[in-house]
Amino acid sequence: MDEKERARAKARAARRRKQQMMRLRIAILAVLIVALVALILLIGKMKKDSGKPEQTGSVSVSQEGNSEGTSGGVIESEGVPIDNGNTEPAPAAGSREGIIAEAKALAVQYDYQGAIDLLNTVSNIENDSEVAGLISEYQTALASLVPTSPYNVTHVFFHSLVVDPYRGFSLKDDVPGWNNATEGFCEWMTTVDEYNRILQQMYDRGYVLISLYDMVEETVGEDGLVHMTPKDIMLPEGKIPFVLSLDDLSYYHSYDGRGCATKMIIGEDGKPTCEYVDAEGNTLVGSYDCVPLLDDFLEVHPDFSYKGAKGTIAFTGYNGIFGYRTDYCYRDRVELTADQEAWLALHPEYDWNAECEKAKAVADCVRADGWTFASHTWGHMHIGDAGMDRVVADTEKWLNYVKPLLGECDIIIFAHGQDLANWTEEYSSTEKFQYLKNQGFNIFCNVDSSQYFVEFGDLYMRQGRRNLDGYRLYQAVFGGDDRTSDLYDAASVWDQNRPTNPELYDLQ
Repeated sequence: MDEKERARAKARAARRRKQQMMRLRIAILAVLIVALVALILLIGKMKKDSGKPEQTGSVSVSQEGNSEGTSGGVIESEGVPIDNGNTEPAPAAGSREGIIAEAKALAVQYDYQGAIDLLNTVSNIENDSEVAGLISEYQTALASLVPTSPYNVTHVFFHSLVVDPYRGFSLKDDVPGWNNATEGFCEWMTTVDEYNRILQQMYDRGYVLISLYDMVEETVGEDGLVHMTPKDIMLPEGKIPFVLSLDDLSYYHSYDGRGCATKMIIGEDGKPTCEYVDAEGNTLVGSYDCVPLLDDFLEVHPDFSYKGAKGTIAFTGYNGIFGYRTDYCYRDRVELTADQEAWLALHPEYDWNAECEKAKAVADCVRADGWTFASHTWGHMHIGDAGMDRVVADTEKWLNYVKPLLGECDIIIFAHGQDLANWTEEYSSTEKFQYLKNQGFNIFCNVDSSQYFVEFGDLYMRQGRRNLDGYRLYQAVFGGDDRTSDLYDAASVWDQNRPTNPELYDLQ
């Protein structure tokens, strides 16, 4: 196990110890509460026995607490602990302290109105100076917000991350055939270290992650169609909204053995995490890809997200989703590629229905974590080159075998950087647009190297995305073409374990 793996193992052990300590403290608190209630009952009985008037009614456990800052309530099982460095148990859900904690969490992520509305539910608010002070503070913060036009929102994207550069970038010369996919991995993929550095540098520059839906108002017209109107994003002065998306989170067979995560699972804490097979064949669980790593970052920097926004994940379907083999070809044993046949041979216990159930459970968990979903076309299709017959056939496969696992989504992110129309065509008049619009898609994203490309029509929003990958890093560091300097310093992001051969990055 290398130093990074040992560090992650220590971190996991530390989290487990912290959780155990939390449970112990809650158990001790529960015992103390029971003892306190028993003592009160005993005192009441003694008063009655001594001939003094007895208080009527039962002992109550308050859900609101009191203005001195003690809840007086039982910590309920559904109360969500807030990790703020305090080892004390989290306040009870619905208690005064619980409401204050939740309001502060909303305010940290710029939802000042939500925080104000929540604080106004506290009982006896007119006599609660702390709550009144917070409401005043958040009203001032709300009034100070400034708008950013959606036309000035940049959209960045990543593929799955490389955990082990030596395997991902084919640096193990003793493995036969290891260089077959070298160029693709060097160009398209980002390493875990690079991803973490990019997040940190963007945070340091004032960037704040928003959802695609924060940019648009969707309304249904009398025609039954969704109509789109641009919407400003309200943030404090100096904050810069941006959108994040992830491509191909399917963990293709072609990634096997190349030092990437192998699938997403639901962790012991109920949040999405990853499985990863290391170079020795050990299956590890942890933050080995974009989704859990962003969660880790937001635990430390919750103000990096606007109202809890995460990103949008774009899925193909031909190898399944999230690392689960959910496509019909596995079920029916038809149209199989060589790597699909090899995978099935290694998994004789494969059950398509069970695989779909697992994938859907992970999808529900990821959506609950704040992520939204998009089509990336079923077969990673070149939408601009494809004829209508292929567009229809591919879309039907995605709607039949991917959407039922993900739930509703109205975003399509095109593969290979293509778009459904060329620059001389009116977007919504094209046959491909009209077909996809009728299938429920309203937001359309391609790849664009410019800082901003956002277009609104009555029936759509269209946005260009910027690839933050090996190609773009190499061009910035070695090729004299830095198109990401507004986001981060490429030289300090560059992973020193990457190869520097120009031909691997399409730079001869």
